[in-house]
Amino acid sequence: MKIAMIGTGYVGLVSGVCFSDFGHEVVCVDKDPAKLEKLNAGQVPIYEPGLDDLMARNVAAGRLSFSGDLAAAVEGAEAVFIAVGTPTRRGDGHADLTYVMSAAEEIARALTGYAVVVTKSTVPVGTNRKVAETIAAVNAEAEFDVASNPEFLREGAAIDDFMRPDRIVVGVESDRAAEIMQAIYQPLYLRDFPIMTTDLESAEMIKYAANAFLATKITFINEIAALCERTGADVKMVSKGIGMDGRIGAKFLHAGPGYGGSCFPKDTSALARIGQDHAVPMQLTETVIKVNEEVKRRMIEKVFDLCGGSVNGKKIAVLGVTFKPNTDDMRDAPSLVIVPALVGNGASVRVVDPQGFREGEALLPGVTWVEDVYEAAKGADAIVLLTEWNEFRALDLGRLVEEMASPMMADLRNIYSAQQARASGFQGYTSIGRRDEVA
Repeated sequence: MKIAMIGTGYVGLVSGVCFSDFGHEVVCVDKDPAKLEKLNAGQVPIYEPGLDDLMARNVAAGRLSFSGDLAAAVEGAEAVFIAVGTPTRRGDGHADLTYVMSAAEEIARALTGYAVVVTKSTVPVGTNRKVAETIAAVNAEAEFDVASNPEFLREGAAIDDFMRPDRIVVGVESDRAAEIMQAIYQPLYLRDFPIMTTDLESAEMIKYAANAFLATKITFINEIAALCERTGADVKMVSKGIGMDGRIGAKFLHAGPGYGGSCFPKDTSALARIGQDHAVPMQLTETVIKVNEEVKRRMIEKVFDLCGGSVNGKKIAVLGVTFKPNTDDMRDAPSLVIVPALVGNGASVRVVDPQGFREGEALLPGVTWVEDVYEAAKGADAIVLLTEWNEFRALDLGRLVEEMASPMMADLRNIYSAQQARASGFQGYTSIGRRDEVA
């Protein structure tokens, strides 16, 4: 089956590569000449474990190619996926559909035979019908159906999520479109991964509802962590205890410095706006957004308290600035709030992150980038652990103490414990939602 994938961002590139690995002929389209040059040279413009090898294998097999010619890619394609960005629109929180509608217009002009136009981008409820209206208005002779096929890919584990999904959601209005979508996902269907077929609006809503619910779980446990600190409870034990309940589940119950990334901030904001537009306020989601911002500010206060109330003149080593491990994505990362607050209050900040430099250099001015954790710790007054990369999970704490001028640690991912810190010689240690006595 021939597939055109419009957009080679995170979702488009991962989806296109994985579809080609299913055996489909996939052309990924992008307007950025620099990005296309990299892709055609075999370079992956994003960091996603395993994607480079999978891409190279399918390019070599002749199933995957990259082009700036949308019309040529769409010609003869049985499915055309729209996988362009839908960033939060400035000023009102709505998802910006400019790129989606522009892609729909270009697809309309390029259609020469029947195709299913599939929205892979995360879009508000009703967008697929607008896409259909746009295509029909631009090309009244176009023979097509629209489908909604939201993605559920976790950055850092996207290939595994695509190949072994919890579910595939497909919103369609015709049997013909449903048959084509099932043929596209046939390799997963044959392995009994569930394919859920819905109407267009339900498919669109499922994506927003899923992300808002997960963001709510994260924010809930962060609020519980703050209460644990005041009451003497241990949030790790609380998380484990409630996560054992099958109705709740253990995932997304890890206290931390707040959620970030490409999906949760954007999608919670968009869902809140959708609710307002339909006179059904999403009060839980609106509160989640508010509390998540408060969590980040509370992390700043933790670091200040650890440093005696002020970071002015302090040397601080920050471990991890991407919003999560195994990605280079800095979008809405807690570090973008926490690190500037440290720099702005007079701290000298050194940053270590395995993949964060490419985006972080421009986003975090005034910091010094260091490749080695122990180099960053030399002469430091405090260490702030922000992202739980594997490289930071088994540090030699004793060696860190020897390197530091004032051995203090703000463990904002609860990787270590006060007992470990005390035994290693740390004079101060703070984490989230736990007793932190070190003396």
